[in-house]
Amino acid sequence: MTLPKGWVETTVGEVVRPIETANPAGELNSTFRYVDIGAIDNRLLSITEPKEILGRDAPSRARRRIRNGDILFSTVRPYLKNIAQVPADLDGEITSTGICVLRGQEGVESGFLFRRVASQDFIDAMTRASDGTMYPAIADKDVFSGAISLPPAAEQRRIVAKLDALTARLARARAELDRVPVLAERLREVALRKAYSPVTASAELGEALDTSIDGRTLPVYSLAVDWTWHALGTIAAVTGGLTKNAKRATLQMQVPYLRVANVYANALRLDDIATIGCTPAELTKTRVEPGDILVVEGNGSLDQVGRAAVWSGEIAGCSHQNHLIRVRAGASVLPEFLLWWLLSPEGRSRIERLAASTSGLHTLSISKISGLPIPAPSLPVQETIVSSIKSAFARADRMEAEAARARALIDRLEAAILAKAFRGELVPQDPDDEPAGVLLDRIREARAAG
Repeated sequence: MTLPKGWVETTVGEVVRPIETANPAGELNSTFRYVDIGAIDNRLLSITEPKEILGRDAPSRARRRIRNGDILFSTVRPYLKNIAQVPADLDGEITSTGICVLRGQEGVESGFLFRRVASQDFIDAMTRASDGTMYPAIADKDVFSGAISLPPAAEQRRIVAKLDALTARLARARAELDRVPVLAERLREVALRKAYSPVTASAELGEALDTSIDGRTLPVYSLAVDWTWHALGTIAAVTGGLTKNAKRATLQMQVPYLRVANVYANALRLDDIATIGCTPAELTKTRVEPGDILVVEGNGSLDQVGRAAVWSGEIAGCSHQNHLIRVRAGASVLPEFLLWWLLSPEGRSRIERLAASTSGLHTLSISKISGLPIPAPSLPVQETIVSSIKSAFARADRMEAEAARARALIDRLEAAILAKAFRGELVPQDPDDEPAGVLLDRIREARAAG
């Protein structure tokens, strides 16, 4: 690549100063903040969690003192992207020998050097430097030997100012896009509340009354005349699955089966499907059919118990484990209507009350699920409700997909902006700037003079 006028090709090592060593163990009772690899967020490129330690407890690798503006570059291969610039509040603190500390010489803008070594092409070069090594790391000398193009000092400052302004705008755009999943989830919740508004409105009016429903005494609210309460077990078949044991490995028939790890709220994750031995009679009893709802029986977290999803026949001849409860809707209720009720705020509230436990493991059971109160209108009304919920959820999904695409575009835009900066195309050149070659000669002379 032809360098812009006034630029010079050099290495990181030529434009940085020697760093200070430290010995916190020599100050047993002094408190230090220690920046190790884990303290650097490789997505935000910032220091987020420095550890507060006493000198006596300092790790043996805590040997490098850092200053405001220093660049920290992890030399451990899996963490080469852990790069950050030291803020003022960490001036004088300690970092690890597993981190290369880069402190720019006078005339070398730390903001420019930081962005240059954090660029993907520089990280790729460091990755190549680590290939073939026995230890999964690079050395400081590898970072120092990394090639960079250096602009004049004045142009460096202009580049940093421009990048700061553009980065701030990109950060605001990312912050707005980060709100989209929250807004999408709120849209889904509003859709469910609206769909089951006859129940929600009744719930907001007062206490539930214990009422006999389908031979069971259940706490429910009064409903509009065209809605009726049912115990789930009277409008759907509620059954368990296969219990895993050592004998099943010896059975001739091995079938795919669903586990708790495959079932989430309105989502099935089918990348990892296990198999299990069963008899033909067991498969007939536990086979999942399109339209079946699978409900997670137990979980250590109350908000995860009762996760439910509809099976659409993705895998033929598939069974399910006993920790998933299968709900097969009868003729009077649509499977998706049942699913949405289970996922609605009021439905979730009832499931969590049923599953609540002081033991730490929150569980449902076939009996509990069978007795769950289900409000249901006529089938045409159910169809309308299901259609409106699907439409709202599709809008929420589109919002999230469009936000993800926008995030990807922002990432590509940022990479393109940095590439332009390092090619000398982001800000105009000034012929009156002192050439970077003169700056580099001055740095070399000062280093030679000691």
